[in-house]
Amino acid sequence: MNQVIAYIKPHKLENVMLALHKIKGLTGISLIDIRGCGRSRKENSDEIFDEDNFGLVYRVKLEIACLEDVSKEVVEAIRKSAHTGLKGDGKIYVLPVLDAVRISTGETGTMAV
Repeated sequence: MNQVIAYIKPHKLENVMLALHKIKGLTGISLIDIRGCGRSRKENSDEIFDEDNFGLVYRVKLEIACLEDVSKEVVEAIRKSAHTGLKGDGKIYVLPVLDAVRISTGETGTMAV
């Protein structure tokens, strides 16, 4: 099992969700509205923080636990549908999941996903 974590621009969320809903075997998606900064922050400026948002930008974080073979399709769907060609499109991380437990039934492993 893998966990796919993606950070995308908010205006690309609809495109990403439409692409993800087409993937067979995808059991769920969690998303969180967040703020953060990356390489595109003001590196050579004395004014790193502005008064309103401290140099942070709004993004959407997606978390998806899925089987390994599905994770490759998930990554590609996010990459294509979140792409604008501009700096700051986002990042995708894939992490191994050691175990999962479904709280309602006690099922573990891939059965819990």
